[in-house]
Amino acid sequence: MKVKRSKKIDFTSISIPSTLFKKVEKHIEGTGFPSVSGYVAFVLRNILSEGGNSKADYEAEMVKKRLKELGYL
Repeated sequence: MKVKRSKKIDFTSISIPSTLFKKVEKHIEGTGFPSVSGYVAFVLRNILSEGGNSKADYEAEMVKKRLKELGYL
């Protein structure tokens, strides 16, 4: 039996101001995001996949995610 291996993803670091990091930490409390890095990667993927016009889509997705976490969806 062969074990399917996932692709290895390389990571890098970026620097953001500590005050922004703390704001993001507070913003993601209770959202299910595992880390600030995970949240930032999610936001960047959404922005880049939509050509920079995803604010409304992102907000709708966040509402759906939160409603699902609360058991409404």
